Amino acid sequence: MSPQSPDRANQRNALIAGFLGWTLDAFDYFVLVFVLAPVAHDFHKSVPEIAFALMASLVTRPVGAFLFGLLADRYGRRLPLMLDILLYSAVEILSGLAPGYKTFLALRFLYGIGMGGEWGIGASLAMESVPAKWRGVLSGVLQEGYALGYLLAAIAYGTVFPHWGWRALFFLGGAPALLTLFIRAKVKESAAWESSAARWTNWRGYFRSVAANGKRFAYIVLLMAMMNFISHGTQDLYPTFLQQQRHFDPRAVSLITAISMIGAILGGILFGLYSDRAGRRRSMVIAALAAILVIPLWILAPGLAWIAVGAFAMQFMVQGAWGVVPAHINELSPDAVRGFFPGFAYQLGVLIASVAPPLEAILGHHFGYGMAMGVFAGIVLLGGSVVIGKGPEAHRVGFGAGVPPAGIASAAKGG
Repeated sequence: MSPQSPDRANQRNALIAGFLGWTLDAFDYFVLVFVLAPVAHDFHKSVPEIAFALMASLVTRPVGAFLFGLLADRYGRRLPLMLDILLYSAVEILSGLAPGYKTFLALRFLYGIGMGGEWGIGASLAMESVPAKWRGVLSGVLQEGYALGYLLAAIAYGTVFPHWGWRALFFLGGAPALLTLFIRAKVKESAAWESSAARWTNWRGYFRSVAANGKRFAYIVLLMAMMNFISHGTQDLYPTFLQQQRHFDPRAVSLITAISMIGAILGGILFGLYSDRAGRRRSMVIAALAAILVIPLWILAPGLAWIAVGAFAMQFMVQGAWGVVPAHINELSPDAVRGFFPGFAYQLGVLIASVAPPLEAILGHHFGYGMAMGVFAGIVLLGGSVVIGKGPEAHRVGFGAGVPPAGIASAAKGG
């Protein structure tokens, strides 16, 4: 056996842990997307009011990223990741038991804390563990755990919901707790974290390092706000559009969504691979601009088959851009604060974009979901392309060397 085999095994296990953590986290979020109308009916609320529960989970994600990110930089990636997964799994089960709207809404706020903590820790653990030359494609694999979670939610909606109702979907959300056993047994601590931990001084020095990279942090927040406007603007209300405007039954909605998420997985991996060669920004801009061209097919196509093609193409491009994100923003983050820096910036971007689901629901109620989503998607995809293209890049920067990324001006020349 090669002496490098243990390292390769840990690289694989770290990627699996991050991938499954994000997959199951996304599943727990997206089950609600499919059952907005049934939950609204049972709680005697409108669809926009239940859509606010989606916003609730997005609003509290920065809290989770802040708390768990600090723990990840001080105590390592593994333990905070396990605690975070246990939190969101427990809250998901309790959501299925909620007796009324107020309890359900409170639990969705709490769920957002768990969801917000997972991405930053899982992504830093995975990206720090894999070879730099493969970061792009493995970034795509990692990020498309999100798409796979949506796909699994679609399958669960088409198979579980017709027989057992919406509460059973949330009970399935307890499954991620089992992932902690795998992490404990198979995943080693990040070598990059161990290197930065050896240089740890105190919390004052830690936050000084964060502040010293304030411009970089502000840019990543803006970038992630645009990326989340793009993803939530093209995903969260799409099942409702298919149900209420196109009048598809649960099985058809499940099928179309599943096809779109297959496109998302392929797009994330292929654009991630392309970014290893062409650079992060170029890959993301190409994907975002191509998505604009897909909008008419995505919302106006006649019949189930063409709608499915449009959904596939849209998510291929949207998640193609997203597949580059874990590598891109972890490369832009300093070693000593990588557990906190990209995850917290990501979730602040989520907070800014959290208005997308209720805003689209309100606009959809007045102008039709197709019109609302099409116009919204066009605006944010174009704006996102500008933000990506004008930003910095630190393609394949070394991790664990103790040297923070270059400043905005010099990094913008990279790629």
